[in-house]
Amino acid sequence: MDWLVITDHGSATHARIGVEKVNPDIREARDAHRDTLVFQGLEWNIPAAEHGTVFVHPGRHEVDVLKQFETDYDGGVKGATASTPANEALAVAGLAFLAEQVRRRTVRDALMLANHPARKGIDSPHEIRAWRDATPGQRQIAVGFEGAPGHQAAGLPKPLGPGGARGIYDGGPGPHSFPGYPLESYRTWGGFDWMTATVGGLWDSLLAEGKPWWITANSDSHQVYGDTAVRGPGGDFAADGRYPDPVYGGRIDIGAGDFWPGQYSRTHVGADGFSYAAVMDGIRAGRIWVDHGQLISGLDVRMTGGGRWATLGGALHVAKGTKVTLTVDVALAGGPNWAGFRPTLARVDVIQGDVTGEAADKDTFTAPTARVVESYEVNESTGTVRLRYDLGRVDRPLYVRLRGTDGNRSAPGAMGAAVDPAGPALDVVGDADPWRDLWFYSNPVWVLPS
Repeated sequence: MDWLVITDHGSATHARIGVEKVNPDIREARDAHRDTLVFQGLEWNIPAAEHGTVFVHPGRHEVDVLKQFETDYDGGVKGATASTPANEALAVAGLAFLAEQVRRRTVRDALMLANHPARKGIDSPHEIRAWRDATPGQRQIAVGFEGAPGHQAAGLPKPLGPGGARGIYDGGPGPHSFPGYPLESYRTWGGFDWMTATVGGLWDSLLAEGKPWWITANSDSHQVYGDTAVRGPGGDFAADGRYPDPVYGGRIDIGAGDFWPGQYSRTHVGADGFSYAAVMDGIRAGRIWVDHGQLISGLDVRMTGGGRWATLGGALHVAKGTKVTLTVDVALAGGPNWAGFRPTLARVDVIQGDVTGEAADKDTFTAPTARVVESYEVNESTGTVRLRYDLGRVDRPLYVRLRGTDGNRSAPGAMGAAVDPAGPALDVVGDADPWRDLWFYSNPVWVLPS
């Protein structure tokens, strides 16, 4: 790993003493591991919604900003978890607070990414749009959500695993869930959140507005599958703001549902240098692709036309009628993954949708023009594979994104085979071995003719 974010879970105790308690350990880690960028953040209890990763650029005010943000805008701390207009407004105000700290240069930068957005169905489409649009005229703080949640080891079948659901997506609608979401949205699809995995679904409806909204893949590492350590004895979290250091537990934990950061889920960021600012700039720009189980080792995407080019998160501006070509270089797996085998990429899909403008209904979660327009069988096991897709002479604004699979589990997509003939299959609770169903996804590239 080149970078990671430490996001202790928000709570009243954490808001009171936890942020400053962990900061010396994070600073020590930065000094000890110069080849790894260690951000400090927190897992925000988003008012009226699920959780979110919030983190800031390191600096002398990182603790002050995170502490005030959690104290004033955390749904758990403020008793603002119910899906009410007032609580939704509090979430938007929290993002505005972070943007103001960046504007004042109290911190150099801040970002928010929504976590496991479909797990409980309480992140409604209009809330997601409100987070995205919370800071007009200022640096955007909310930039995306988890394309794939953490807790992936939870799907390992018994007796060698927890026998649960990937991402712990094993629930159903509750009193605060958005009523429009179907029952299948409460499960993962090939380990990915329904909002991302559905071609023509919620993520595509956001992209069809022509506004940035990116996907990431989170580890959400709490208790790690196969770990031999346990929490140390004694201690008082309410008084100390932290739990005791781990000790050897004398057992191998096969009931835990998490992997170590980077062990299974990976978020790759295209950065122009090795620095905290460069990583945050790359995330905000959408130069991101994600994978599971080290399915591939590299991805280079170029949209070219009219003597210009753009890559992930970018927009290719061309004259109307310009011939446009997508070129993709996929570096296949360079060796065994953390399960001990070299994964094999079987297929790459090109997904395309039209940019139709801002949605009149903020609770829209479909994009009728999005579909798989081309699929490429991959017959190589090593090296780099080059794929080309000709978009023809483009006369309307559109976007393209990519998806790849090991080919072990596929099914027609939720919008039907005409839209997605071989997408990820619905994961089965109790029988969802994450190592047997690997996918990668990229963020989009836009083409904007004029």
